[in-house]
Amino acid sequence: MELTGKNLIAGTLGGDGKSTFSAFNPVGGQKLKPIFVEATTDEADAALVKAVEASESLSRISDQVRADFLREVADRIMGIGAPLIERAMEETGLPEARLVGERGRTVGQIRLFADLVEEGSWVEARIDTADPERQPLPKPDLRRYLVPLGPVVVFGASNFPLAFSVAGGDTVSALAAGNPVVVKAHPAHPGTSELVARAIALAVEDCSMPAGTFSLLHGIGHEIGSYLVQHPSTCAVGFTGSLAGGRALFDLASQRPVPIPVYAEMGSTNPVFLLPNAVKTRGVEIAAGLHGSVTLGVGQFCTNPGLVVGMDSPSLDSFVDELAAITAKSEPGTMLHAGIRDAYEMRVEEVGRIKGVKMLAHSKRRTRKKDTQASAVVFEVSGEDFLASPRLAEEVFGPSTLLVRCDSVDELYAVAQRLEGHLTATLQATEADLTEYSRLLHILEGKVGRLLFNGFPTGVEVCPSMHHGGPYPATTDSRSTSVGTAAISRFARPICYQNFPQEALPAELQDQNSRRIWRLVNGRQTREDL
Repeated sequence: MELTGKNLIAGTLGGDGKSTFSAFNPVGGQKLKPIFVEATTDEADAALVKAVEASESLSRISDQVRADFLREVADRIMGIGAPLIERAMEETGLPEARLVGERGRTVGQIRLFADLVEEGSWVEARIDTADPERQPLPKPDLRRYLVPLGPVVVFGASNFPLAFSVAGGDTVSALAAGNPVVVKAHPAHPGTSELVARAIALAVEDCSMPAGTFSLLHGIGHEIGSYLVQHPSTCAVGFTGSLAGGRALFDLASQRPVPIPVYAEMGSTNPVFLLPNAVKTRGVEIAAGLHGSVTLGVGQFCTNPGLVVGMDSPSLDSFVDELAAITAKSEPGTMLHAGIRDAYEMRVEEVGRIKGVKMLAHSKRRTRKKDTQASAVVFEVSGEDFLASPRLAEEVFGPSTLLVRCDSVDELYAVAQRLEGHLTATLQATEADLTEYSRLLHILEGKVGRLLFNGFPTGVEVCPSMHHGGPYPATTDSRSTSVGTAAISRFARPICYQNFPQEALPAELQDQNSRRIWRLVNGRQTREDL
């Protein structure tokens, strides 16, 4: 595919707008061709008008057709081949192996949703049959299932140019539920976004889906994003990025005459708690694993651990010495773009100036500014000083972590209680530690969306039982996930039919279960006919 730099509106390339921008290779900083055209509000409006037109048709398309469409999207993305990986490498500085793996995760997730839609039970059909003889009042016939919300706006993420971007989890779960999608591409990787968008557009055409099923818009400022969120045709928003960005979109959506849900993943320090027996028996091993998790992807994963909490002891001293030694030897890494690198360096300087914080170690290797590089850093602070400085609990997006050294069990619990919402928390522990510190586990259950026993939080398995979300400020809705098949429920709503004749009901709610989906009938899960 030859890149055009234009917006893609319901399968048609947009016009020549007045405002343009370019992508840059973070390794070396050279400008990349072509020049990209920022979408106008007229183009954004056109994309949503087409999406509204598509909504009615999509609601009537069979699940099998929708599943076939998703599989065609996956095949088309794979069909781009090496040019997709090469362009993504140029725009992000990420290594080939990482991007090949991310592409595999992306298409794997698409196919997982195709299987989900094809099977059909995701609609959560519930049927309670009538009982006209019930006293004192007859019981009506009630039947409920999930239907699409309508046009969904998705904002591509900077740190995952494939898996959380144009064809990422937000887009695919929205399409799987039967919604049209308008994607606001991330300006750091517009070429990668265009390649994937055109693959989706070809799948739309091949599968005879409505033209407004998908659109892609470019833009570097806030104007287009704000316009899309406030547009009266937008029914929901998916976002992965900073707390400031996600909160701004959430506030805009809440201020609309008709508020809409914003499912925003916004940041997390993913605390790791080092319990005494584990540190004593596996301290060196834990230090190596922690360093690898902190620096993976140059600290630009949403699940990199930015906070480590342990209790003062000789074993913790040995752990710290090992972690410091590994960190000092680590190589700098290229960050996604200069803005992220600059923000990281500013936050590292800020943390280092806070009372009681000392730098334990940093990479001794010199960074190359022209290659947008950053170094790993480990800080330490006492539990008392951590509790006195709320800013220390906030995310530093990059390859750094802060060790909080507590002087008692009570202080350890106090640190855990002070935490805000996070995506994950990890307990480096033995089974005996879990028993002795059971209160910690109960505290953390109220703070995060995923708890890990040993291991490290980087690496999110794409499967039905995964929950990738957490209490605010990790996300705007702790009940939702952006990874795994449960993500589909974000972009669907329930509708209930009362006393309808059989022929007027959707197939999923009729007495004859032609789809053979799982249904809750009179309180019992079954695939049988009524």
